[in-house]
Amino acid sequence: MDESPSRCPHDPRALPVDGTPLRPSTWFAERRADGSASPLRYADGHDGLVVTGYETARAVLADARFSQQPQRFPLGPASPVRAVIDPLAEVAMREADLLSLDAPQHSRIRRAVLGRFSFKAVRTRVDAVRGLAARAFGELVRCGSPADLGEGFAVPFATSVHALVLGIPDDRLDRYRHLFAGHGLGQERVDFARELLGLAEASPAETVFADLVRSDLTPTEQLGVSVALLSSGHDSVAYFLATGSLALLQHPDQLAALREDRALLPGAIEEMIRYGAMFLTLFPRTATVDVEVAGLTVAAGRTVSVSPVGVNRDPSHFPDPDRFDIRRDAEGHLGFGHGIHGCVGQQLARLELTEGFSLLLDLPGLRLVHADQLEPQPLAHDVATYAAGRVVVAWG
Repeated sequence: MDESPSRCPHDPRALPVDGTPLRPSTWFAERRADGSASPLRYADGHDGLVVTGYETARAVLADARFSQQPQRFPLGPASPVRAVIDPLAEVAMREADLLSLDAPQHSRIRRAVLGRFSFKAVRTRVDAVRGLAARAFGELVRCGSPADLGEGFAVPFATSVHALVLGIPDDRLDRYRHLFAGHGLGQERVDFARELLGLAEASPAETVFADLVRSDLTPTEQLGVSVALLSSGHDSVAYFLATGSLALLQHPDQLAALREDRALLPGAIEEMIRYGAMFLTLFPRTATVDVEVAGLTVAAGRTVSVSPVGVNRDPSHFPDPDRFDIRRDAEGHLGFGHGIHGCVGQQLARLELTEGFSLLLDLPGLRLVHADQLEPQPLAHDVATYAAGRVVVAWG
């Protein structure tokens, strides 16, 4: 039996595990009622804070006096991706993992990859992403109803787009999916990243890996950021395609309105991301000095975790926050984070979600058969995140 304090359902300082993506634990609202930040017990025994108030959360995420170090998680140690890897890879992940770096190193690494994820660059990918969506959707329809939206559509589509932008050759796409959307081991993932960087050295392609090998980053830094990029992004897109579909199916009036007026889709996507937030907590921040921010006092050395699940349902910013409303102005949600560590690929993700839902909305008679996430599931990462699980639908 797991008796760690972070999993104990009776410890009010413990992150809850009884919620679901579309029906979060009441713990978040209860903590917010006590103030914008409340005590949180981390897996290593540290007594930190969880932020569930909107204004305080944005202020913390934008404040350079908070560090990404140490990597302290509410539910356990860092991801096993970092385990059992060679010493040089250990250094690479320490020096160039975007999720764990502070400025100025974070800014330097981010600049090397940002160009391919800018709004302007993403717009040049519209036709390509639309084509990949159509291919994955065609395979979903060909395999027939019923089907799991995750494995049948969302994962193949999201990983195909990720491969296109990063620069993963078609003949390595299946291996990429196995390693990074499956259960690849840490060393296998590192070796795959090295292989792709080697291929990019001789490639004139306009891809992220080609940019990296032409950048001023050291080979070690190139490796670290490559592993981080291979590991991140595609899972969020697949999650929101599945979870957003479930939200629409649970609210048939909203689904009907969206089918009637496709101009509502951009706003609907923002509402799906707000309403079905993936991250219970973002990667933690630790105060490097005594900090006062947005009325919150944090002593030096104390760790703070911002909760998008809690913040995105703060009624002071999102009135009637537990209501799913595709006409709501959901701009400013923290589904993609905020500040210098905001998701680098969020514009690409929005394009993928737009193209994916544009096709899913065309499925006639779309209906829910089963969804794992209607009941609490094991969390997907120690940081911690919800898992989409199986969302099985039928149509026709």
